[in-house]
Amino acid sequence: MEGPGQEAYEERMRRSLDPEGYEDPGIKSSQISLGEMSRASTASPLHAWRARAEELSPLRQYLPSRRGCYDLDGRRRAAGAPPAQASGRGGGQPVSATDVDLEAGGSRRPLFQRETHEGYVELHELVMDSTKDLCWMEASHWLKLEEDFKEEGHWGQPHLSFLTYRSLLEVRWALAKGAVLLDVAADSMPAIVHILIDQMIYEGQIKPQDSDDILRMLLLRHKHPSEAESTGTLPPAQLQRSGTGQSDTEQPLLREQQPLEMRRLGGKQSPSGASRPQLHEKIPEDAEATLVLVGCVAFLEQPTLGFVRLKAAVTLDGVLDVSLPVRFLFVVLGPDRPHISYHEIGRAVATMMSERVFRRDAYLADGRQDLVRGVEDFLEASIVLPPTESPSEQLLRSLVPLQQELLRRRYQPPETALVEDPLKDLWLNGSAPEDDDPLSRTGRPFGGLVRDIRRRYPKYLSDIKDFLSPQCLAAVIFIYFAALSPAVTFGGLLSEKTGGMMGVSELLISTCVQCALFSILSAQPLLVVGFSGPLLVFEEAFYSFCSANDLEYIVGRVWIGFWLILLVLVVVACEGSFLVRYLSRYTQEIFSFLISLIFIFETFSKLVTIFKDHPLTRHYNVQDTVQPNVPEPNTALLSLVLMAGTFFLAFFLRKFKNSAFLPGRARRLIGDFGVPISIFIMALADFFIKDTYTQKLKVPRGLEVTNSSARHWFINPKGEKKLFPIWMMFASVVPALLVFILIFLETQITTLIVSKPERKLVKGSGFHLDLLLIVAMGGLAALLGMPWLSATTVRTITHANALTVMSKTTAPGEKSQILEVKEQRISGLLVAVLIGVSILMEPILKYIPLAVLFGIFLYMGVTSLFGIQLFDRILLLLMPPKYHPDEPYVTRVKTWRMHLFTFTQIVVLVLLWVVKSTPASLALPFVLILTVPLRRFLLPRIFRDIELKCLDADDAVVTFEEVEGTDVYNEVQMPS
Repeated sequence: MEGPGQEAYEERMRRSLDPEGYEDPGIKSSQISLGEMSRASTASPLHAWRARAEELSPLRQYLPSRRGCYDLDGRRRAAGAPPAQASGRGGGQPVSATDVDLEAGGSRRPLFQRETHEGYVELHELVMDSTKDLCWMEASHWLKLEEDFKEEGHWGQPHLSFLTYRSLLEVRWALAKGAVLLDVAADSMPAIVHILIDQMIYEGQIKPQDSDDILRMLLLRHKHPSEAESTGTLPPAQLQRSGTGQSDTEQPLLREQQPLEMRRLGGKQSPSGASRPQLHEKIPEDAEATLVLVGCVAFLEQPTLGFVRLKAAVTLDGVLDVSLPVRFLFVVLGPDRPHISYHEIGRAVATMMSERVFRRDAYLADGRQDLVRGVEDFLEASIVLPPTESPSEQLLRSLVPLQQELLRRRYQPPETALVEDPLKDLWLNGSAPEDDDPLSRTGRPFGGLVRDIRRRYPKYLSDIKDFLSPQCLAAVIFIYFAALSPAVTFGGLLSEKTGGMMGVSELLISTCVQCALFSILSAQPLLVVGFSGPLLVFEEAFYSFCSANDLEYIVGRVWIGFWLILLVLVVVACEGSFLVRYLSRYTQEIFSFLISLIFIFETFSKLVTIFKDHPLTRHYNVQDTVQPNVPEPNTALLSLVLMAGTFFLAFFLRKFKNSAFLPGRARRLIGDFGVPISIFIMALADFFIKDTYTQKLKVPRGLEVTNSSARHWFINPKGEKKLFPIWMMFASVVPALLVFILIFLETQITTLIVSKPERKLVKGSGFHLDLLLIVAMGGLAALLGMPWLSATTVRTITHANALTVMSKTTAPGEKSQILEVKEQRISGLLVAVLIGVSILMEPILKYIPLAVLFGIFLYMGVTSLFGIQLFDRILLLLMPPKYHPDEPYVTRVKTWRMHLFTFTQIVVLVLLWVVKSTPASLALPFVLILTVPLRRFLLPRIFRDIELKCLDADDAVVTFEEVEGTDVYNEVQMPS
């Protein structure tokens, strides 16, 4: 029966199989008609359809239709209809939407809200086992990254999947032509396979007489690799049609291509005999699996693909190597052809399903075209290497910026995406609503301050509850030592620089009180308040100024404190915190580099002073007790050893933290406590050297001031020993402005760093409230003769990292993701209390040599240079261009123009150093602020916008779990 009569008859048979009618535009576009399928069949079309109808009568419950579907009980009803409106055959089960339901109905609207999940993928290939039976053998699995079973009999390390371009094109073609079933209601492997085979027959992908052979093949048992059996040791099989007298033959699935991918492109192999990693510990709890089956079928005329998305994930016994529900099934079958590798096609499918964007598309797809569009989007974000000579590893690194740009575009949320809570979705993607920007101005006096209070204080109860975690208690102990070490170090140095007017006692009490009040009242309690290098430089300059002009230094600080309070009130009332937006990396790095140079210079200056006071001579006039101005033997040498030993020990412990020795937790513990460990070891060494004198840290007993003969706890604003000049009371506004600039810079930039979207803080920050608290507390602290404090960058980042909860169920080789940050107030409060108790540690602290503290001073100066792009570019001045790193400021900017930009910063540095070394050193912050208009108005006339974006971009990477050669200092442009 050829011609129109046959087509009419087939149409009647089609309607007899589907009484309500069937019409699918997607099938029409597949270019495989029923006539072509029947002509390809050896049997009569009439007999074939009748026989097939009889065979499928028990399975009619699974067949998809245009306006309805059958559930597992064989009851049918209209798609989307409530149970009361189901057809006469019964109802009561939820509707399963298929590709036919949605495309034939012309609707792209999902029948119900679908949720996406994390994914796990297994690729199984058809092989012949040792007993000459066909089976499915797991070849690889994906948990974001690919893991292959090596021929040596062990699982390899996770690695990126490198795909052939042809395999991706084959997947796109197969999805456009293959069988696609969406939201199938089935709960077993046989039910899924029956539905898929029926759809493939109906679409002309396979012939009816071959269905039994394919059914048996798809229901073969599944095995998982071991040392005895794997896809590398077992021969691939080719399925033959039953009844032909041919046995299942061994045929390669283009296996010769696999070693190329496995050996050259795979990850590093684990040691021989290594056991398989415990996958179930690394798979997220809500993950769902994808099963990919690939095999060679001799009697198929062309490759075919079947895609099934289940309505609900189903656990398939004896299929996966892990107990995980399966949501997706891919079947790739076809004849053996020389230019088609089904292994590579299966890898391409599995890799796509392990990628979160395509997996989301698969979850939310309403029809075939959505899947095809997802493949096309995947291709747009992929990079193809041309068939040229193997490039070097250095050349391949140039692909990283392009890949990052492609990923940035791919991960941007679609504008038309349907989300239940748009505001929540924006927060999850790292950006707050525009009107909630803490730096935006309200136009009302103290409007920013009021908004900070309204944003943060309603979460006060949760700020207390969130502390109830063992991680928070561990963070308290860690941050205590991280804050105590610089407090003792700066206290000793402060006593040296101010003639004992302030020292360890005042700094510890000031840190205790201000840190406690800040933890209770602040908008961002993760900030760690403490003393820093820039403030030490100012204290030294102001002390020198007062000494030169016969002014009482400690009283002048009181009037500076009064002016500080007035200045901060004016700035907060005018919402001046928005000015931090104009502080670019150009200014930050100049300031940071200058402070680092001051740290390093002062360390060696102090060492030179020790060598002058205790020179190396042949003879010494040794006394029973140490006398002033009397050289002591070996004092200079021991001080040099203590300083250098402390520096190198702290520096190498920092490097050890990011090394490959010891388990990660142990080495991070040692590295995090590197500074107190260094102080303890070198102080212990000095303690056992009895015969050599070294200058020790001066610490008063209890709550006494450092120099009780020169001052008391309360400072009289009118003067301690003489009247303070009235003109200086008003002139103190100038140094007050300088102190305010320093505190403003450090506090606001630290808040910006800790508030980066990558850190996923959810309770917000308060630039205005925190600035008001820190400056006002410092102003009042001057009345008690205590130092001003500011937010410290490194200690704050360390605090935030210690309170960050990272995911443990991540893919092998994949970086941990942030689950939450314990944003609470109690850890800072407890750290403040512990620092206050440390005031009573005078019997221990008095044994610390000053040379040890100068070693820590040198350590802070050197480590602050790391992560400063200016320092890197200065080193590039001494390097040939061929050794320059592959960074945007190198590759996208001409070398001489990059050096010109560096030269402008060096000129500013020299100018700042000259100012610092003259009696006008108090004007240092003023000169620093002049770099802001220099950067905004002068440099754009010299450099193009693209050059400034590369040279002055804030591209510091947020560091949570350090890797080798990288730590929190790489994120910091401000010294602490």
